[in-house]
Amino acid sequence: MIGSLLVANRGEIACRVFRTCRELGIRTVAVYSDADAGALHVREADAGVRLPGVAAADTYLRGHAVVRAALAAGADAVHPGYGFLSESAEFARDVERAGLVWIGPPPGVIEAMASKTRAKRIMAEAGVPVLAASAGEAPFGQPPLILKAAAGGGGRGMRVVRDPALLESELASARAEAKAAFGDDEVFAEPYVEGGRHVEVQVLADAHGGVRVLGTRDCSLQRRHQKVIEEAPAPGLPEELRGVLGEAAEAAARAVGYVGAGTVEFLVKDGQAFFLEMNTRLQVEHPVTEAVYGLDLVALQIRVAEGAALDAVPPGPSGPSGHAVEARLYAEDPGAGWRPQTGVVRELSVGAGASRVRWRGLRGGGPGPYIYGPVPGGAAEPSSASGPQIHVSAPDPNPCAPTPSRRTPPAAGAPDILQPAGGWAEGRAAGAGYLRVDAGVGSGDTVTPYYDPLLAKVIAWAPTRPEAVRLLAHALERARIHGPVTNRDLLVRSLRHEEFAAGRMDTSFYERHLTGLTAPRADGAAVAALAAAVADAQGRSRFGGWRNLPSRPQEKRYRSEPDGTVHTVRYRLTRHGLEAEGATGIRLVGADRGHVLLEVNGLRTPYAVSAYDDRVYVDAPSGAHTFTSLPRFPDPGAVPAAPGSLLAPMPGTVVRLADGVAEGCAVERGRPLLWLEAMKMEHRIVAPSSGTLTSLHAAPGRQVEVGALLAVVTEDPKEPLS
Repeated sequence: MIGSLLVANRGEIACRVFRTCRELGIRTVAVYSDADAGALHVREADAGVRLPGVAAADTYLRGHAVVRAALAAGADAVHPGYGFLSESAEFARDVERAGLVWIGPPPGVIEAMASKTRAKRIMAEAGVPVLAASAGEAPFGQPPLILKAAAGGGGRGMRVVRDPALLESELASARAEAKAAFGDDEVFAEPYVEGGRHVEVQVLADAHGGVRVLGTRDCSLQRRHQKVIEEAPAPGLPEELRGVLGEAAEAAARAVGYVGAGTVEFLVKDGQAFFLEMNTRLQVEHPVTEAVYGLDLVALQIRVAEGAALDAVPPGPSGPSGHAVEARLYAEDPGAGWRPQTGVVRELSVGAGASRVRWRGLRGGGPGPYIYGPVPGGAAEPSSASGPQIHVSAPDPNPCAPTPSRRTPPAAGAPDILQPAGGWAEGRAAGAGYLRVDAGVGSGDTVTPYYDPLLAKVIAWAPTRPEAVRLLAHALERARIHGPVTNRDLLVRSLRHEEFAAGRMDTSFYERHLTGLTAPRADGAAVAALAAAVADAQGRSRFGGWRNLPSRPQEKRYRSEPDGTVHTVRYRLTRHGLEAEGATGIRLVGADRGHVLLEVNGLRTPYAVSAYDDRVYVDAPSGAHTFTSLPRFPDPGAVPAAPGSLLAPMPGTVVRLADGVAEGCAVERGRPLLWLEAMKMEHRIVAPSSGTLTSLHAAPGRQVEVGALLAVVTEDPKEPLS
């Protein structure tokens, strides 16, 4: 039996594994970098071991250092979470050579699936349908093609090529990124299937030959080939195709002697399925499978690693139930090329605004205080104070303890590792939906430029897909997220998009709809800015901000983030009420520094206003708005950047310059000049105009802060008009 376990990862997956370990009575150990010394996963663990440094390559990705940390902490098992080490056969061998239990498939299986080209050959021999792939030097075939790094995933080293003229440059870029990410620059190409869906199958296998297929997931909504919204089961698949996917996934697992939890990924188009890859680890989107099956996959991973055999019956007496949808909340700006964001998370509250909520726990290691579901009459706060600060706003708090239960007793003599989890079965029987939040940060934590910008995953389960989608969109819209810019609005709009609602999405969803989904919001921003100004007046006046004598209008200026729209608010607070220029049909009902109640055209709407320095957050039932409070007069000492200046949009590291880039060279508008790496992704810096590169301050390996001058492009003089 495992008594102490180290998680070789950080963020929300480390917290997720720790929650299950607590339920199973297993001591937990975290590893952390200097940048993560106060991080949530460190606070959640029973013990922590420092890995000196801040970059992932110097800390979390140093397998030998992680193994030494596990031994020093007295751990007897290592769970890799997900990420680079989770798919490193060498790391798995190091763990086992140290006498520790490895929570994952055998190293040989990881090695067999580590190369996508080798994996395709193995799957083809096992009768699993695959797309033809070409490796080696160009030419690979006729575009459209997709280039992929053979040794890794997560979108790194992946490029779609539609223009033959760009193949050579995209190939060089893919190889460079693959080399930096995985230490291997092997790249292969396969036909790019336009309009295909990304569908995957969860498998679970033991060391005794037992294999279970736990349904499908759809992961088609992706940015930069990384998943954004996932759901289970995959909607709209014919039953025959579901059968084909399940049989192919089981064949894939048996072909390599798989043990543990893994995922077989497919591209689906026109009723056909083609093998993409096998992820030899837990997936980020595993909670949706847990929700529909009522299982705890982390607990099952641990018990399989302890040698238990799978139950002889399928999971649950009736298989999957209901529908679950997961959204990944990132600190990033989708409207600016998915640019990652950094800064302090002032507040992260999901579920706020729900009037009746309670916590449902999972027997045997479930999400515990991160499950919220309806209960008649009254409401509850999460019952554990040790978790991240995920708050539930509700009147008359009434903490409820979890109610362990099972739908069926275990079979006589069979290991109890595939039974429905307590609490979830109750929620399904009642026909009520619930939310689950897997967070990697809490209020007061800082998002740094060194790691992935994932803040949390929000999961909704309901009896039907439309109900689950509606619940998730509503929860995200009502969430209080104060801090770096996030993709929250994009998630809400995506969930409510007619194409997604109809289940007709594919992997090119954001290519077609991103512009519309990230357009500046026209609804309610001006009224929200007025609410911010009124709250500010209450905070500045010890008499509450009211004026009994006529006066000049007060003026406040706010810039909407991230779209940059400036709102100028001119108003008076008199004994007759609120008088605001251009704001007809608005009546002030009440206000204090943090709350404003307005009646807009006869409809009362509450606004919660939170200010941190010059950043102001206004949360309302119709959605949230973020503003920067602008000074009335510009700073006379501010020096504007020279025309054509390229400033670093984020803190990061210059990884490479484009071929031939040097001071004095001619450049064309839109030409990539250099690449910055931040938060596990590369970001292209392109020429803003055609002209001459008159100044270059970037060099490979240089670390830059946001706003640092990288280069200056002097625009070519325009010909005078005749």
